[in-house]
Amino acid sequence: MVEKEDIKAFAAKFDPQPFHLDEAAAHETIFGGLAASGWHTAAMTMRLLVDSEIKPAGGIVGAGFDEFRWPRPVRPGDELRLESEVLDARPSQSHPRQGLIKVRTTTLNQINEPVQIMIASLVVLRRPEEIANCYLATRVRSLRKQSKGIANTIV
Repeated sequence: MVEKEDIKAFAAKFDPQPFHLDEAAAHETIFGGLAASGWHTAAMTMRLLVDSEIKPAGGIVGAGFDEFRWPRPVRPGDELRLESEVLDARPSQSHPRQGLIKVRTTTLNQINEPVQIMIASLVVLRRPEEIANCYLATRVRSLRKQSKGIANTIV
């Protein structure tokens, strides 16, 4: 559960704006009440991800974001949960043992309203058989290049 004191403590340290720090002042803003910083929401989302079963590279290793939005504020008393969907998966061009997955993660409050939506690229480890196939394909390409060189020398 999101605690009022945690909202204020995070804001005091990282995002000291009145709508995150002062309940009376927050009522006079577009939020109409105390609201967690979006960055606090992002940090809470990260904690939920780390605590989840998802461990694609031995942990959550980000490579960037395509989208990052906060459609609604997080309020004191909110209970957050995540829904994640893999949108794409591809092998890394530069690291044969790794791949990248594109994941949409939606952070929802207790009434299933999205409070954060992000699409992130995450580094993943490839399965051993995929690495072996990648190695074989690379080796075949290398041999083809070598054989063309030899054929050109013979002619």
